Formats: sequence, structure tokens, C-alpha cells
Amino acid sequence: MPNAGHAVVSAEPLSEIQRERALAALGEITRASSIGAFLRRVDHEDGAFTLHFANALPGYVAWEWTVSMAELEPGDPSVLEAELTPMEGALLAPDWVPWSQRLAEYLEAQKQAGIDEEAALAQVKAEIEAETGVDPFDDDDDDDDESDDESDDDDESDDDDESDDDDELDNESDDDDESDDDDEESDDDDESEGGSLNER
Repeated sequence: MPNAGHAVVSAEPLSEIQRERALAALGEITRASSIGAFLRRVDHEDGAFTLHFANALPGYVAWEWTVSMAELEPGDPSVLEAELTPMEGALLAPDWVPWSQRLAEYLEAQKQAGIDEEAALAQVKAEIEAETGVDPFDDDDDDDDESDDESDDDDESDDDDESDDDDELDNESDDDDESDDDDEESDDDDESEGGSLNER
């Protein structure tokens, strides 16, 4: 949205082309039934302006549809952005706070209430486990790493076994080759002896 530092509500009437293009832009992000009546135009110091439309979405009290526009040429408005914008009194999600900070604040509050840290942590653990079935203080990453290491060791062991099997196969193959050579030499000897007998 354009800088709202010096924004003022404009008394200038809404033109038909401004309405059409603003509603077309909103139609790309929401249903037409969720867009209410035109509320006001707000002019910004940089020359842009924002059109506000009522919001008909349930659960979004004090939110409005807004379309920021600019006119470089008179009568030819361009859409800059369209969004659902919270106004004063709108219900907003609280700021995100890291788990470690929330836990520290909780433990400090428990300490001031006279509850020791060990008992407070046990209560936190029990509540989270009851709700999620997960131990919040269990470091699964270490277990996964150990499991991966064991798996790697198994793979290496399998590779060694396969290498041994290959060596045995090679040795058997060499033995077979030697046996074949012996058979051929024996056959040659037999033929030689046969030839000698014939000559006699």
C-alpha cells in the first residue's frame, strides 16, 4: 500500500472507470459476493490513492477491501495492489514468539508462584505429550543421525561381503581355467602316444 503517512480522505467522487478497475482487481483475489459497498477514497502524498470497499467475509470484523491506484494520465487509472486490510479494532493474530522465549517466561512465572523449575518443566512436558503424543524435550535428530550411521556401516559391510564373493568367484574361475588347461595337455599327450604306437 502507498505511504499512508499523510493520507487524507478525498471528497472527490469515484469515477466509473475507477470503480470498474478496482472491482476487477478485487475479483481476481476474492468472490464478488464478499465485496460490499464503496466506502471512501484516501489520497496519498505521492499522488496515489486507495479505494476502500466494505468486506462481507464472515469472521473479518473491521477489515476492508482496499485497492491502491494511480493515474499517470487523467481518466486512465492503473491498479497498484489489491488486498484485505485490517482497520482499527480488527482482530489480528498475536506476534510470533520463539518457543524458547515463551518457555523462559512461563518458567519465570511459575518460579514467582513458588513452583520449582523441574516441576514446571514436568507439567509442560505432560501437557504437550497429552495433546500431541510427542515428547517436546526428546531430541529425535540425534537418534536419526545414529540410525543413519548404522545404516552406512551396514552398507559398507555389505560391500565388503560382495567383494569377498567376487574374489571367491574369481578364484574358482581361475581354478576352472587351470583344470581346462590340464585337460587339454592330457589330451595332447594321449594323441602323441597314439601316434607313436601307430608308427611302431
